[in-house]
Amino acid sequence: MAVITAGATFLLILAGGLVTNTGAGLAVPDWPTTFGYNMFLYPWSKMVGGIFYEHSHRLIGSVVGLLTLTLTLVLWAVETRRWLRWLGGAALLAVIIQGVLGGLRVILLQETLAIVHGALAQAFFGLTAALALFTSREWKEEPHPLPGERAGHLFWLAALTTGAIYLQLVVGALLTHVGARLDAHLLLATLIAILVPNLAVRILARHADRPGLVRPAVILCGLLVLQLLLGLGSYVHRFTSLELPLVSSLGLALPVGHRLTGGLMLVSSLVVTLRVHRLLGLPTPAGYRGRVPGRMPA
Repeated sequence: MAVITAGATFLLILAGGLVTNTGAGLAVPDWPTTFGYNMFLYPWSKMVGGIFYEHSHRLIGSVVGLLTLTLTLVLWAVETRRWLRWLGGAALLAVIIQGVLGGLRVILLQETLAIVHGALAQAFFGLTAALALFTSREWKEEPHPLPGERAGHLFWLAALTTGAIYLQLVVGALLTHVGARLDAHLLLATLIAILVPNLAVRILARHADRPGLVRPAVILCGLLVLQLLLGLGSYVHRFTSLELPLVSSLGLALPVGHRLTGGLMLVSSLVVTLRVHRLLGLPTPAGYRGRVPGRMPA
């Protein structure tokens, strides 16, 4: 269920990117109704142009909300780890806040709400990915701690990388909606371009026998290369007078792909961070100590 919720959230971010970059954010002027209709009863025949993007975004958001509610109920019904049940509750609260922010953005016409809405979307995506990891079979098994005193340094490097990527997503939302802080965006891109290879090299050099760390680190490096190319294309399209081939298609695909790849980088780095923390041998609620017989994890 957590994996499905994370996948649906990824589709929601895709839909949100299409809404933002087609200028369809205000194609539907009312909320929670759609041109006076119940949102779920709006005729498909009228979903044309910007209305298609905006109304689809609302419908996918409703599906994500329903999935999050279901996931939370399942966790509270069968999960023995109290902290994980509360984390599910936090996800439900976050998706409710996210829906309200999206609606208020339409009603109040505030760009600030759009920025917060975009930033929270990526944070929620990371949260659903973490829930998928915590409810996986991997988290049921006893971890084998990482050897060496430098393992703690690896955790802090991974955490710094994850934080930098999320901060970059926030600055990216600011740049998208108001065109501000391009300098900060480029500075963070440089920092991330240094942190990600550094993190991957440390994992490959010292923990090559840990596929749970190696795989996401390699994926993160691949995503970094793709993200830099997408960012370059987006910069050329928006901030220069150069003409790109297939400009009508690339003008939409580049920024939307840039946003999606950023989200995938956040999740990949977060997975590395959480796994390293679990393998440090530090006190953590990840295990199943004190599990009640007959109750299964979500």
